[in-house]
Amino acid sequence: MKTNTQVVVIGGGVVGTSVLYHLTKNGWTDVVLVERTELTAGSTWHSAGGMHTLNGDPNVAKLQQYTIELYKEIEELSGVDCGIHITGGVMLADNEHRMDWLRSANARGRYLGMELELISIEEAHDLMPIFDPQYFVGAMFDENEGHVDPSGVTNAYARCARNNGAEVYRHTWARHITRGADGGWDVHTYDTNTGEEKEVIHCEHVVNAGGLWAREVGRMVGLELPILAMAHQYLVTEPLAEMAEINERSGAEGLHCIDFAGEIYMRQEGEGLLLGTYERNGIPWSPKETPWDFGMQLLTPDLDQIADNLEVAFKHFPIFETAGIKQVINGPFTFAPDGNPVIGPIRGLPGYWSACGVMAGLSQGGGVGLALANWMTEGDPGHDIWGMDVARFGDFSTLEYTDTKVRENYGRRFRITYPNEFLSAGRKLQTSPIYDKLVAANAVWGDSYGLEAAQWFQKPGEEPVEELTYTRSNAWDMVR
Repeated sequence: MKTNTQVVVIGGGVVGTSVLYHLTKNGWTDVVLVERTELTAGSTWHSAGGMHTLNGDPNVAKLQQYTIELYKEIEELSGVDCGIHITGGVMLADNEHRMDWLRSANARGRYLGMELELISIEEAHDLMPIFDPQYFVGAMFDENEGHVDPSGVTNAYARCARNNGAEVYRHTWARHITRGADGGWDVHTYDTNTGEEKEVIHCEHVVNAGGLWAREVGRMVGLELPILAMAHQYLVTEPLAEMAEINERSGAEGLHCIDFAGEIYMRQEGEGLLLGTYERNGIPWSPKETPWDFGMQLLTPDLDQIADNLEVAFKHFPIFETAGIKQVINGPFTFAPDGNPVIGPIRGLPGYWSACGVMAGLSQGGGVGLALANWMTEGDPGHDIWGMDVARFGDFSTLEYTDTKVRENYGRRFRITYPNEFLSAGRKLQTSPIYDKLVAANAVWGDSYGLEAAQWFQKPGEEPVEELTYTRSNAWDMVR
């Protein structure tokens, strides 16, 4: 075991191993990863493995596209089966407002070179005939939707990194981090199984890829990261004769489906189906501290928590009405207040880097690893990743703020976000000295990372609210 190295990556999930691989790919081969238990422990191992390119932030979408394209590369380089299933997927709109959103998403995606296509509901039903078309008005098709094996991907990253010279230490618990005499970092490690002290690893850089334990790894250096774990459930059905018929008729695996009205996603799993949901009243898990003895466990299933979503699923997808449930997975994974990753250098802590809050690790992990490795080795992430930069958060990102914003964003995972829409949670944390004067002038308010910001001014006597629309809003007459 090394006692001196250039980089120590803490955390052996899909993000940590991706960072490790990309560092070696960029030429930094004197790097190690320490994992308290086994690779994938925490959130990665129980992930549904879905991957998609679509994202509200076009820069994040490009990194998701990179991630998907990367899987074949690491599979070939490592010899590890990543379980790649590129099935394509359909996103189903239940009304014209949702179709407006899909039209907007389609335009952004095609601008970025993504193969997206707006299709009729009849065409969508021909592709995946398991839903009742009377509840939908149109759809968007993405040929790059699919899923992978989370364990295979994680181990492929790790093997590629080891082949390039990196070292991976399992059952190695990073319990303390201190400053070295030369300004570097000392990572104090212990044997997870025996509790005995192992080595102190001196390094120039520490990467916090702690996943569920990212807050704890941050607190080792006095840092409070704005991350909260949410309990998330999906179920897997018994084999379904209808899916066998679809497979035989099409000669292919069933497509992924997203039903925005029911706030549910689904895909084929074996000969059955997998169905997951982001319910509106999600439940945080271990909101203050993550227990160190958690790792490869699951939470107790709670179908009552997602009963409303399942009711919609059974109505929109009659195939589920008589399907037997084979397994219910309930596991935690982490969110940042705005749902985007939290990556980059930590101001005031030279050589300490964040790579956490990546809730869509199988869609974003490769891109996060690329951007962070570029940032560390070249001084620039290579992409405009402001939407993921840890610097967007500050002292306003308290535990209370993180809790209320994560709950809000979790429940809005499949809901429309309109242009110039500002959400209600976590507001009025900071105001300017002229806030009251702007209120008196009938300002329409938004917020920018904790600071209330006037967007435009409504006519006197009219409500200072902007209409939510994908066409010209009531702001047009006031600001044109």
